[in-house]
Amino acid sequence: MYVEQIWLDHVTEFENRYREQTNPDGTITHLPVEGTVIQQGTPQNGKNFNHLECGVSEAHALAGLLMISRIHQAQKLDDLAGETIQVTLTNTETYPFNTSQKTVALGINRNNVNYTVQAEIVSVSGGFVNGVEITDKLVNGFKVKFTGSAREAVIKLFVKGGFYSG
Repeated sequence: MYVEQIWLDHVTEFENRYREQTNPDGTITHLPVEGTVIQQGTPQNGKNFNHLECGVSEAHALAGLLMISRIHQAQKLDDLAGETIQVTLTNTETYPFNTSQKTVALGINRNNVNYTVQAEIVSVSGGFVNGVEITDKLVNGFKVKFTGSAREAVIKLFVKGGFYSG
């Protein structure tokens, strides 16, 4: 875990004051003439700079983990979001036979077939609906039919998931 390090400026009585020293090879070296040290500064060395580098590295790693978490949360939200489809199913047979099966296309293709379809019967005519069956799920659609003696049924379908959950 990174522990913040407070850096201090090096403050002296004389700022930017130097004495020149002539070297045997003809070059000049500037030697600081600081006077009284008012505040000792934090040394600029490998230990302190590497401490800073470790903190930056940890921050990058944490940012990556947070981004992964955010992506997973977005995927969970996508899986919770759904679409509503209303279909009218007709049956031309006499009970107990039924020809109401219909293929329903999804408005948004899924990444897998692990989605749920909930059915709500909106209206029925010419008999009764015993139940609604969802079969043959694919990433782009599924089949739906009702059982019972009705001639026609309007069914609202709520489709949820199928994007990221495995």
